[in-house]
Amino acid sequence: MAYELFLKLGVALLLGLLIGIDRQLKSKPLGVKTSMVISVASCLVTIVSIESVHRYSLSGHTNMDPMRLAAQVVSGVGFLGAGVILRRSNDVISGLTTASMVWAASGLGISVGAGFFIEAVTASVLILIAINVFPFLIRFIGPDSLRKRDLNIVMMLEDVQELDAIFKQIKHLEMKVKRVKVKDIDKGYRKLEMTIVAAENIYTSEVYTSLKRLPHVVSVEVESR
Repeated sequence: MAYELFLKLGVALLLGLLIGIDRQLKSKPLGVKTSMVISVASCLVTIVSIESVHRYSLSGHTNMDPMRLAAQVVSGVGFLGAGVILRRSNDVISGLTTASMVWAASGLGISVGAGFFIEAVTASVLILIAINVFPFLIRFIGPDSLRKRDLNIVMMLEDVQELDAIFKQIKHLEMKVKRVKVKDIDKGYRKLEMTIVAAENIYTSEVYTSLKRLPHVVSVEVESR
């Protein structure tokens, strides 16, 4: 029993380590320590839940559920996932993948704790492939829209008549305007906010430099989503 316990906890630790390394390499909020703790703790709770039935139930008179505690892990770990979901100032939601990895780490721990080693290892491999391999394949063989990104641009202008020149420059860079907002501010200046769709191979610095050179442009701010 002791050997099986250490084996399950060790496998859960290893699978959590793999999930954590993937997130750590991408500088995501979920790191190695967090994913290992989630996986091992979920495995432990599952083992306790299953073994408690065998230890404390009466033969032929039990109504205990061996997966009762494990079921609470799935919903209880949600608060950790919610903690890594962020909303930026430009209304972009980030951290959803990391939140799903938190939930996946607990699922792997539960699977190992219940004794499904092959299933847990297979699932962890498929998860890592889904995160790291398939997105690149889809971008490579998919439509051009999958190889584009959004850029948020904020510009301060002295003359609103120069808007045509700005849009011509954007078209020259083979980018497409997705959203435009123009607002008057104090001292005769105007603020132009845009969301443009650009190819991945266009550098953010190139867009900034190109727009900054235009006449009557006071300032330019470019943010890549």
